[in-house]
Amino acid sequence: MTSTIQPILDKAVAGERITPEEGLQLLESHDLVGLGKAADAVARRKHPEPFRTYNIDRNINYTNACTAVCDFCAFYRPPNHPEVYVLSQEVLHEKIRETLDLGGDQILFQGGLHPKLPLEWYEETLRTIKAEFPQLNIHGFSPPEIHHFTKISKLPLKTVLERLQAAGLGSLPGGGGEILVDRVRKAITRGKVLTDDWLNVHRVWHELGGRSSATMMFGHVETLADRIEHLERLRQVQDETGGFTAFICWTFQREHTEMAHVEPAGAFEYLKTQAVSRLYLDNFANIQSSWVTQGEKIGQIGLSFGANDMGSLMIEENVVSQAGTVHHLTLESIRRCISEAGYIPRQRNVHYQYIDDSPGRPASRGTAAKSAPAPLVQLAGE
Repeated sequence: MTSTIQPILDKAVAGERITPEEGLQLLESHDLVGLGKAADAVARRKHPEPFRTYNIDRNINYTNACTAVCDFCAFYRPPNHPEVYVLSQEVLHEKIRETLDLGGDQILFQGGLHPKLPLEWYEETLRTIKAEFPQLNIHGFSPPEIHHFTKISKLPLKTVLERLQAAGLGSLPGGGGEILVDRVRKAITRGKVLTDDWLNVHRVWHELGGRSSATMMFGHVETLADRIEHLERLRQVQDETGGFTAFICWTFQREHTEMAHVEPAGAFEYLKTQAVSRLYLDNFANIQSSWVTQGEKIGQIGLSFGANDMGSLMIEENVVSQAGTVHHLTLESIRRCISEAGYIPRQRNVHYQYIDDSPGRPASRGTAAKSAPAPLVQLAGE
């Protein structure tokens, strides 16, 4: 089995670009060991340093109201649902204080597509956060949210992004990517941004000097060829802009969703897809391992399958956990995972710059916080 894909692996390890057809051959292979070795070799070539990184942030979902219908999402609520919430500024700031106290430097700030919150609400929220916590990076608003903001404000995409950037938005997450093939997106979502617009949000943000991450959620209705098309579209934009800092893939989590009948992808499929992603995305510097969906052990093994980063301590996570997958890591655990894999753990920021005091010493000690149910503020008319 190795012999059929070995020339492709050798090509990728040597730093040559593999084609979509070759990428598909790799995904169709069951030679997990060969793929892992090659992906690890590429990761070591790109990151010869003895360090592997992590960061500390908190995933704050400011609202669960959403006009889009995603069959894979257990988190969202229709706008008029009695369980709809919008976090108050008081609660939001308390969550940020807890994050900073635990050594974090960033929040992942996302929500549903709320039909009644104007662009000015988002701008004022950003300004208020930055006024109170100037040291904090706001990694916020996925492309579907940004696209939604253009519709509610009736403003051009560039104008919306410029206004959010001026208000304090630091970087964009890659959420809502799922699979960047419109046939797949239309099969699992309604009322949500399609591929070209998703990519264009990142493209314009990069043109403004911003940086963002890219993602892929797989293991549902897509084909292996669809996964490669997804990676190819990302690689093309990265060739144009160079603005993606990292790529993260994870498997669809099915519990409590409209797609609960879909057989879940296992650890084999996850590690294979991550390895192929590392081999294919030759212009991406960083690959994150997804312990949030895969658990501590597979997340750790991911460091030998092309990943150079363990991702976030993730003080709070609401979306994946609503779909029945709950994994927690303390700061000590995530550092131990890296050490046991043969590397020195380093805390980093969104730009993958080290922010700890020294190798082997975190910026601040702490453990993952468990938040009490948040007080909510209801919008008038909901």
